[in-house]
Amino acid sequence: MVDSSGNNLVFLLCTPRSGSSLATVMLQNHSRLFATQEMWFLMSLRDLQSPQRRAYGGTGILNQFYNGVLPQHAFEEACRSFASRVYNGLLQSCAGAEMVIDKSPRYYYLLEFLDALFPRSKRIWLIRNPFAVLSSYKKVSGQRGTSFNLMNDLRASAFDMKVADLTIGLFRYFRYFAAQNNPYAHRLSYERLVTDPKEQLSEVCRFLGVAYEEGMEAYGNYRHSPKSDLYYSMGVGDPFVANHTEPNQASVHIWKEVLDKQEIDMYGRALGARIFHDLGYGEQLAEAERLTGVRFEQEPDEELLALCAKRLSDATGCRWESDYGMRTDPGATWNGMEPERSEDERWLSPEVLQLQMTVRMLEKRLANSAGEQEQLKSQLNAMRGKANRLKTIIPFGDRLSRLASAYLAHGGWKK
Repeated sequence: MVDSSGNNLVFLLCTPRSGSSLATVMLQNHSRLFATQEMWFLMSLRDLQSPQRRAYGGTGILNQFYNGVLPQHAFEEACRSFASRVYNGLLQSCAGAEMVIDKSPRYYYLLEFLDALFPRSKRIWLIRNPFAVLSSYKKVSGQRGTSFNLMNDLRASAFDMKVADLTIGLFRYFRYFAAQNNPYAHRLSYERLVTDPKEQLSEVCRFLGVAYEEGMEAYGNYRHSPKSDLYYSMGVGDPFVANHTEPNQASVHIWKEVLDKQEIDMYGRALGARIFHDLGYGEQLAEAERLTGVRFEQEPDEELLALCAKRLSDATGCRWESDYGMRTDPGATWNGMEPERSEDERWLSPEVLQLQMTVRMLEKRLANSAGEQEQLKSQLNAMRGKANRLKTIIPFGDRLSRLASAYLAHGGWKK
């Protein structure tokens, strides 16, 4: 049973196209584990504090309620209660299962929120050669007939979630799992998983506190089990997993065939060499440099990363702590805008708590009012600019204007 701190809850974290579908389809074969395709639902809970436009209106009202009236601790406790019931409801559907694995690759979006809700959950970081991740994106996009052009997408003005995955998502996870010897964190290499699945799954089982079960990596043998039927019925994740019955190494080196030199060059420059070395992909980086004839700088393209982060923030309203690392201490709170809190609202008197709520509402209204003033100033300046441009277009515009003003002021010219 998943408790309020996150015991018996496991998060399989990675960027999309990193092999999480393969890892899940093997882990779900363990009798004590419940795992299936992406859940994602924690993101919808977190986004309650960033209300979107709805047909029934009330966006501003919802924003005031979640970010002003409702105390932060009450919001987090409600989200924790809902999520716990979801996870335990899933456990009830699987006889013998004691742990839930939530495989949701884009949870880099809410790492602070995840830690605030379930600080004692286990987190598995599935890492894969970034060039292979990029090639998987390209391959799957081609198979699905969707657009994906790295050369255009990285510098495009429009927001693209895939670009956020390939840049911001990777670095968010890298910093989140930076601490060494964390008992709540485990690194799982995709390349090692497909090369020696039994050994890698045994290590994951030891991390989770369960014994490895023989043959769980041969997922083809479980194809028509209830867990497997549920997994494939969802129709999401890697569309190529069902083409095999056990892990294979065919996709480890295929990036050199799928990606062209320009794509390797551009992505290598975007990420920088350091992260490849730190993740254990120095050999792959050297191969990329040999193929392109380029020696990549150690540091990433910070300007590009900042641009990608801004686009994601503008599109979602999401705010993050800089260089956020995993927290496992119960009681830590996060409200999406002010990560550090000076006091815990749970222990305040009702009078003080209500006063704080009122103050927050007034602060928000003042902020909105200031925002409206700035918007009006911007519109006024824009209109003045248009008027001035029109003056320059009309011949003798200023002189005609003065003559017209004088004419009106004197009631017309005297004869």
